[in-house]
Amino acid sequence: MEPSLGRLGVESAEEDRRAIFRIDVRLAPGDREPTRPEWSEIAQRFARAAGIEVPGDEQGCRWIAVQAQPGQLDLIANLVRHDGSWQPLPSGLLGRLAGEARRLEDDLGLISPQRPATRGVTVAAERAAVLLTQIGDETSGSLAGARGIVEELAQRLVGHPHAHVREAAHRLEWTARRLRDLQQDLTTTATALSHPSATSPPAPAPGIPTRSAATRSGARTTT
Repeated sequence: MEPSLGRLGVESAEEDRRAIFRIDVRLAPGDREPTRPEWSEIAQRFARAAGIEVPGDEQGCRWIAVQAQPGQLDLIANLVRHDGSWQPLPSGLLGRLAGEARRLEDDLGLISPQRPATRGVTVAAERAAVLLTQIGDETSGSLAGARGIVEELAQRLVGHPHAHVREAAHRLEWTARRLRDLQQDLTTTATALSHPSATSPPAPAPGIPTRSAATRSGARTTT
């Protein structure tokens, strides 16, 4: 989301300011279209950040929000207040609007044009980490129930008098172990997605081949 300023309309008697003030808000390319309540919140928050909406100020200037096309919002304000004075605008207005844009992106899950790819990848990784954690949870995950059933069946069948049943019980034991390993792998992957530095192996020093690289190249080591 990127806000920009525009000034339109009639100038003051001293020709030092213009009575009509406009803020142009555009979504980042590829961003989702906010709902109507979300657009209303965006308009209200930008109006407050710009100083054209002051809660409790009955004599303040009047403004409207217009959406002429998808992905864009125009805030238009009359800077002449009801009491005839001019509505003061805060200093550092562009910085205030940019800061509010970043907060809105975080609150509404919108893409920032300053970091679109990074934010999209981060959100996807966080969602994947949550899902993998739920699946691999040792007590309540999707695999926990299946593993529990397999382990229980293996315990029941391991002492059966027929050999083929005992063999099936051993296979079930191996299946339970693989399910446990799979749970651990999912948990490790979820941790890596949430905290990349926690599980990333250190990079090899420049110019020193790793063991796997030496094996692939046909190099031999001697002692």
